Amino acid sequence: MTADLGAAASAKQVVFVPFDQLNRRRGALREADPRTHAVLMIESDELLGSRAWHAQRVFFIMSAAAHFRAELEAEGFTVHLLRSPTITDGLAQFRAEHPGQPIIAAQGSSHAQQRLLDSAGLEIVPNDFFLTSRDEFATWASGRATLVMETFYRWQRTRLGILLDDDGAPVGGQWNFDADNRLPPPKGHHPWPATLEHPADAIDEQVWALLKERDLPLVGSEPDGTWATTRAGALRQLEHFLETGFADFGPYEDAMPSDSWSVNHSLLSPYLNIGLLHPSEVIEAAITRFERGDIPISSCEGFIRQLIGWREYINGVYWHFGDEYRTRNGLAADRPLLPLFEDSSRTKMNCVATTVRDLEARAWAHHIPRLMVLANLALITGVEPAAFLDWMRRMFIDAADWVMVPNVIGMGVHADGGQMMTKPYAAGGAYISRMGNYCSGCAFNPKLRTGPTACPFTTLYWDFLDRNRSAFERNHRMAQQVRGLDRLSDLPELRVRAQEVLAGLSDGVI
Repeated sequence: MTADLGAAASAKQVVFVPFDQLNRRRGALREADPRTHAVLMIESDELLGSRAWHAQRVFFIMSAAAHFRAELEAEGFTVHLLRSPTITDGLAQFRAEHPGQPIIAAQGSSHAQQRLLDSAGLEIVPNDFFLTSRDEFATWASGRATLVMETFYRWQRTRLGILLDDDGAPVGGQWNFDADNRLPPPKGHHPWPATLEHPADAIDEQVWALLKERDLPLVGSEPDGTWATTRAGALRQLEHFLETGFADFGPYEDAMPSDSWSVNHSLLSPYLNIGLLHPSEVIEAAITRFERGDIPISSCEGFIRQLIGWREYINGVYWHFGDEYRTRNGLAADRPLLPLFEDSSRTKMNCVATTVRDLEARAWAHHIPRLMVLANLALITGVEPAAFLDWMRRMFIDAADWVMVPNVIGMGVHADGGQMMTKPYAAGGAYISRMGNYCSGCAFNPKLRTGPTACPFTTLYWDFLDRNRSAFERNHRMAQQVRGLDRLSDLPELRVRAQEVLAGLSDGVI
C-alpha cells in the first residue's frame, strides 16, 4: 500500500529510493525486508519543471518509478510517496511527520544528489549499481599521468575475469577487435533488426495523463512504446537484442544508416542507468549467448567493452574529476546553442536533420551520431559547452549526469583541454560520408570546403583547426592535421565561407 504523509511508519528503518536507483537487489534496498523496512520516494516539482525535458525522458523515469513502487507494494512494503517542491523539502516533510525515524540511502548517482544526501544527514551505504566502486577507480587512476580507457578496460577484464582463457589470456587472442568493428552501412537493402515495441499499460497511461495535466515544458514526441517502463520489459529488450542484434553488433556499431535509427544496438542504456538492469546480469547473459557458438568474438568483445570498459570508465572519471569539471571551457567557446538542435527543420544538412529528428521522435541516437554529428558540430562551431551539455541532458532518455558531463565536456567538445582525451573528436564531412549514407541527396558536398554547396562539416573542420591552431600545434596527435592548413591554397576563401556558414547556422538557415 502507498502510505499518505500522515500515516504512521511502523517499519524500523526507511529506505529512500531515488528514481534512478530502481533495483530491488541493489543499493539501499539490497538488505531491506518488508517486515522491518518501509520505502520513501519523493517526486520533485523543481526537477520536473527545471528544464524543457524531452517528453519521453520524463515519462520513462516517472512511469518506471511508478511501476517499481507498485512492485514494492506487491511485495508487502509500505511505500511513502511524496510530491514536494524539492527532494530536500520532501525529506524534511517526512521527518516532521515521522520524528526520529532513521532513513538509509545509497550513495547518490550524481554530485548534486550526493550533496543533497550528505546535507540531509542520511545513513549512506555504497552505490553498487556499477561493477567498479569509486574507491576502486581512484586506486586504478592514482599516479597515472593519463587515464587511458583501453588500459582501464584491460585491467577490468583481468580483475573481473571476463572473456579470458584458462591461462588469463584474452579469448580470441587479442584484447580489442575494434579494427574489425568499423564497417559502414552496406550498400543497397540491408535487413536491420526490427525494434521491440512495449505497449502502454494502465500505469503508463495514468502517468502520462498526470504529466499532461501538469502542463510541463516538454519537447519532442509523446511516448509511443519504444521504451519499456518495467524490469520485465527491460529483460525482454535484453533477450531481443541477444537474439536479433548481437551477432552483427560489432561490425556495425559505428555505422550510421539513414534507414535504421537503432541499427544493431542493444537499446539497454536507459534501463541500466535507472537500475532496472544491472551490468552484471547483462554481461552474464551476453557471455552465455556467446558460448552457444554463433556470435563472433568481435561482436561479443565489442559489446562487453561498452559495459565494463567505456560505461564504467565514464562513471569513474565523473567522480575522479569532481563537480567543477562540468564548467570547463578550455577552447573559450561562446556561441549560443544553434537553432537546429531545438528544431530539426532549421538545417539543410541531412545528417544533422536526420539525427535530430530521431532524437525528437525517440529521445535517443546511438553513440556515433551523438559524437560525430551532434557533438562534432557543437565543437567545430564553438557552441558554449554548458549550453550543449544542458541540451544533451534534456533530450536523451539515458542522459544521467555522470554519463553526459564526461562525454560532453571531455570527449564531445574537448572543453577540458585534453584532461580526458588527448585530441578533439573533430571531423569533416568525409567521416560522416564514409560511416553513413546521409550525403546522397543532401544539399551539400562533403568533398568541398568552399563555395555555396560545400559541406559545413568540411568547411568548419578546417576553420576549427585554423581558429585553434595555437591550442593544437604542439599536440602530437593533432600536429599533422594542423600542418595541413599550410597546404590549403584556398584558406583565405575558406575563412570567408566559414563565417557565412557560422552565421547561417546561428540563424537556422543552413
